[in-house]
Amino acid sequence: MDMTIRPRRLRRGELLRTMVRETRMNPSSLIYPMFVKEGTNLADEIPTMPGQYRYSVDRVGEKLDALLDAGVRSVMLFGIPDHKDEVGSSAWDPDGIIQRALRKIKEDYREELYLITDVCMCEYTSHGHCGMLCGHEVDNDKTLELLSRTALSHVQAGADMVAPSDMMDGRVRAIRTTLDQNGYTMTPILSYAVKYASGFYGPFRDAAGSAPAFGDRKGYQMDYHNSREGIKEALLDVEEGADIVMVKPAMSYLDLVTKVKEAVKVPVAAYSVSGEYAMIKAGAALGYIEEEKIICETAVSAYRAGCDLYLTYYAPEIARFMREGRIG
Repeated sequence: MDMTIRPRRLRRGELLRTMVRETRMNPSSLIYPMFVKEGTNLADEIPTMPGQYRYSVDRVGEKLDALLDAGVRSVMLFGIPDHKDEVGSSAWDPDGIIQRALRKIKEDYREELYLITDVCMCEYTSHGHCGMLCGHEVDNDKTLELLSRTALSHVQAGADMVAPSDMMDGRVRAIRTTLDQNGYTMTPILSYAVKYASGFYGPFRDAAGSAPAFGDRKGYQMDYHNSREGIKEALLDVEEGADIVMVKPAMSYLDLVTKVKEAVKVPVAAYSVSGEYAMIKAGAALGYIEEEKIICETAVSAYRAGCDLYLTYYAPEIARFMREGRIG
């Protein structure tokens, strides 16, 4: 038998193509990133991310209902406080923006939604860096205590999972220890383990008001020339207690998704970040690309590379495409 004709046979007919797909996707693997801000009766569209909004706590339900209708049940919350200071004290305030949002969502939705919180200082510090400063440099070790306090306050307010995104050395172990000591031994940690110093974060920094006031984050985020470093970071975080590790961004780093997937024995997430979303939106608005086709291709490419969980602003659209059988 001529084996070279087999792939062609398996491409004949839509049902057969679906039956033999190598890459499978499910809406339960989607996580929607959501911005929550101070104030009341607010749903402010983000100019650099058309179709995405910053919600006040009293209006988060509008988006959450739409997500549930689409089949998306997991949300990553990012807080935008009114008060910022040198140490980012609003991050662990029991009455902070994230803490209030968690309590409200848990009260209204009970177990319908799975709530993950971003744990970092950049949205809360007046200087926009991801930790405490010593001069113009981030003090790694002093930042660990603040991250641990923040993670604990999130879990106490109702977070189902915490996701440290700061890239400080040792933060997974510090957070794991703090949670365990306070009785939260079953709360998982999703670590931004492989996070590169990327130009794809611009729209997010506009949305969260988290751009650094000086310098950059290359001292603690990774050099995008390096892949072996990414594997090392992922393995270290797993050793420290990470239950899931993330590669960020997704689109230009799918080689890292594959390499990390091969190296670790825990689930791997990929974050399709704000710049990726903005590029697709802008290209579609100009008529240069077909938005729905590109959404499908970029999502499938992440899963094909090996991701188990996919964070994306297009989560409800992707869930619909899965339901319609267009992908998945």
